[in-house]
Amino acid sequence: MAKIISFINQKGGVGKTTSSVNTASYLAEAGKFVLLVDLDPQGNASSGLGIDLQQVEHSLYSTMIDHNSDVRDAIIGTGMEGLNIIPATADLAGANIELVDMENREFRLYDSLRQIRTDYDYIIIDSPPSLGILTINGLVASDEMIIPVQAEYYALEGLGQLLETIDLVQNNLQPKLKIMGAVVTLYDRRNRLAKQVVREMRHHFPGKVFDTVIPRSVRLAEAPSFGQSISVFDSFNKGAKAYKSLAKEIIALEK
Repeated sequence: MAKIISFINQKGGVGKTTSSVNTASYLAEAGKFVLLVDLDPQGNASSGLGIDLQQVEHSLYSTMIDHNSDVRDAIIGTGMEGLNIIPATADLAGANIELVDMENREFRLYDSLRQIRTDYDYIIIDSPPSLGILTINGLVASDEMIIPVQAEYYALEGLGQLLETIDLVQNNLQPKLKIMGAVVTLYDRRNRLAKQVVREMRHHFPGKVFDTVIPRSVRLAEAPSFGQSISVFDSFNKGAKAYKSLAKEIIALEK
């Protein structure tokens, strides 16, 4: 039965989608059967894996809104062995409004993913940069979450609000939800402040910060424009090696 993991941070630009896509690709490369769920209406995880959003007939939107839709109809192969995706299209933005009056609105994604949970080893959810109803759906559907944190001055700002939201979800909707850990992203080893941020993270969240640190890399930023994960685009890049290491850490936690 799949382990369902959300990558979540309400701040944008912290490498959340990059982390979701590349972690999923390296889990698949490690021999796991993986489903990536694009929960962000911007659809960056989908386009970043080469999905032409104009050609998508069934997306996450229809899965969450239409009671009669089959989640399997929305699953698309990525061209990478062992990695499938449920893409997001711009329609998903409307779900923020349409879900408001729906019964059990926080459980729409939960219900969909439970239908296919036995088909995969891992289901990775790329959450939008907000704490709205879509993100809540992602948290409720998840077993655990990973929080990407940028190695910069304001890294810890906003984490308090995120942790409060997580507490609310745990106390009211999903008591089994756990924090798998935080992963430091966009790290520049030449920057003294970046090193300080890593120390602060490990001090404030002992045992909950991954050993792997994701470096700032131009190649990581370029890969989505070619519709490829970094494992395909440039597997020798330092960012590629970091995400491969992160995938290994995640697998090791299951043992």
